[in-house]
Amino acid sequence: MDRAAPPVTRFAPSPNGRLHLGHALSAIVAHDLAREGGGRFLLRIEDIDGPRSRPELADEFRRDLEWLGLEWEEVSAQSTRLASYAAAADDLKARGLIYPCTCTRSEIEAAGALPGAEGLIYPGTCKHRAPDPARPAAWRLDAEKALAITGPLVWEDALAGPQQVDLADLGDVVLVRKDLPASYHLAVTLDDAADGVTLVTRGADLFAASHVHRTLQALLGLPVPRWHHHPLLLGEDGEKLAKRRGSPALAERREGGEDGRVLAAQLRMQLLALGT
Repeated sequence: MDRAAPPVTRFAPSPNGRLHLGHALSAIVAHDLAREGGGRFLLRIEDIDGPRSRPELADEFRRDLEWLGLEWEEVSAQSTRLASYAAAADDLKARGLIYPCTCTRSEIEAAGALPGAEGLIYPGTCKHRAPDPARPAAWRLDAEKALAITGPLVWEDALAGPQQVDLADLGDVVLVRKDLPASYHLAVTLDDAADGVTLVTRGADLFAASHVHRTLQALLGLPVPRWHHHPLLLGEDGEKLAKRRGSPALAERREGGEDGRVLAAQLRMQLLALGT
């Protein structure tokens, strides 16, 4: 990324649940960094989560962002990009860089898999065996083979500084899911490149994922952005806010008459207190 060029950032929510304060913080970070640098702030709807994706939520997201006082350019939703995911997966398959895996979560646990940055580290059960054609298969990155091709790689986080790619705490991650055309790792890497994103902003809980994304950029010949992993907002129980944990929705606050711009100002003050 050319640091002198105006940054392009994005906010990319999935319409499988309502936005909460954590999403608001992420959107504000991306919006403000783009505005401060005279750049562009993009909205991308990540709507390939099968039956969990609810189209009506995308309109709610837009109302939430407007309520917060944010301005954006909207780009194509993920559901329009399936061909690009398939093409990238086919390329990686042809080069022997991904392999089919039919293991279930319980089978991975039973194999004694160790905990890693994204749950259990896959023990490689399917890497050296023929897949059972009667069972649905995901496709996993062969991390050892990938890094042998790319050699040492680095990426830069605006807050944490330069990072050397290390997949040891992630293992052979899934790039094509059994039930979806692409995993988060493959889809978001391709989408950010297609949209010209030069500064990837997201929560610190996704820091480890950037090792995978930098690897994919090298394998697929994609441009390399900078990253900015901001601190997370935590609930009263000390856990991060999440849709699945029923964190209060922005829409509820908006519909209750709260001033979104005041809320956004409060979140910006919290960011300042965190030193970001």
